[in-house]
Amino acid sequence: MPAASELPGPAGELPGPPGEAYAPFRPRRGPLVSVVLAVAVGAMSIGLALFVAGRVEWWDRAGFLAFGAAVVWFLQRQATVRADPTPTHLTVRNLVHTRTVAWSEVTDVHFGGGRPWVQLDLADGDTLAVMGVQRADGAAADAQAARLAALAAAHGPSGRPDR
Repeated sequence: MPAASELPGPAGELPGPPGEAYAPFRPRRGPLVSVVLAVAVGAMSIGLALFVAGRVEWWDRAGFLAFGAAVVWFLQRQATVRADPTPTHLTVRNLVHTRTVAWSEVTDVHFGGGRPWVQLDLADGDTLAVMGVQRADGAAADAQAARLAALAAAHGPSGRPDR
């Protein structure tokens, strides 16, 4: 994956049709797996809490439910990772944190070298993972990474279509 500064085309040119340039970045396979697992874990936790055999105290049953709820929460967060671009900024929702960065803060976009998802280099020296573009999605992920890099290049210091 080339760096945003190495993409062909004039600075300020948005990738693809105007309506698709700012479409959200979402993984394709991950949410389905997470939802199926969340339903299975939730059902098993409830089943264990209700139908466990033998003498079991109420706190054991509550523990089954609490553990199941924690796993379901985690899987729900995994199913809803995404990145929402606008003309001024990119909002990245990962597993635990949601962060909004201005396009001017993005200095480079990486997706090579075996990375499981896109990573952004930021002007302050930080690196931000964008879990909304995941390697497991194959060629679709490569296209999404290229679109994100093109957006970063179009809105970078050399070209801002909104100004």
